[in-house]
Amino acid sequence: MLNEGGRMDRRKFMNRAAAVAAASFTADMTLSQRAEAFEGVMIEGLPYHVGKPVICEPDRERSMAPPGSRIGGGGAPSGKLVAGMDDPRLPPMPKKPTLLDFYRYRIPNPSHLLQSANLAMKNGMDEKVILACLLHDISVEGFIRTDHGFWGAQLVAPYVDEEVTWAIQKHQALRFFADESVGYEYPSAYREWFGYDYQVEPWVQAEYDEAKNHRWYMSSRLITLNDLYSFDPNVTNIEIDQFEDVVGRNFKQPKEGLGFDGSPVAHMWRTMIWPHSWL
Repeated sequence: MLNEGGRMDRRKFMNRAAAVAAASFTADMTLSQRAEAFEGVMIEGLPYHVGKPVICEPDRERSMAPPGSRIGGGGAPSGKLVAGMDDPRLPPMPKKPTLLDFYRYRIPNPSHLLQSANLAMKNGMDEKVILACLLHDISVEGFIRTDHGFWGAQLVAPYVDEEVTWAIQKHQALRFFADESVGYEYPSAYREWFGYDYQVEPWVQAEYDEAKNHRWYMSSRLITLNDLYSFDPNVTNIEIDQFEDVVGRNFKQPKEGLGFDGSPVAHMWRTMIWPHSWL
């Protein structure tokens, strides 16, 4: 998939991702589910920093499970993976983990998030938008894929401005709707897969209708703009440290560490710290 300059051909990359994703489609999958599959394949095609298990991937968990344990099943494990114990298969987390620590040690492939935030930064976006781009798919990458906009927004809500939370949630629906004012086109791959007359699910339409006249609409729209057009397999040198100052100014890091501050979402962060805890 290299072009004449020896670099990855972006069009071929996207076409290959579309073909791989299409092979996984089933007749009962909704448009949203197929779009999630496409984005997942594109993310998988980006350069990896380090490989680590991700929460909510039963097949991978089972394949990595030590003999005698029953990851994903009922009952107690016969091995030593118990509640609150560090999993030796994962890098150890600091006692008071920060957001950046999760990108370093628990998000297996942050490339897409880093590319999206980097593109927003290069485009001169407001720091809230840059942060939203950095966080917009954090659920996909570190927690759970289904309804990732909602889960991701909930995960970071206690620590960011309400506008950032809103933008993350709504980008899940906005990606299905073009906006010529900022140059965002309906993804051509969607037309190829679902047909030109395909209609989104009613709840997706309702999310869009609510968002399009909202005062924060553009913040969420800019996530989609810096999301779809940020996939570039040639970009491999972006590190989370590049965004340390943006995070420091816009993310309210709890002094106790994420997962231990007693917030309504602390359990979600602990789940990422100890994805195989049994209690």
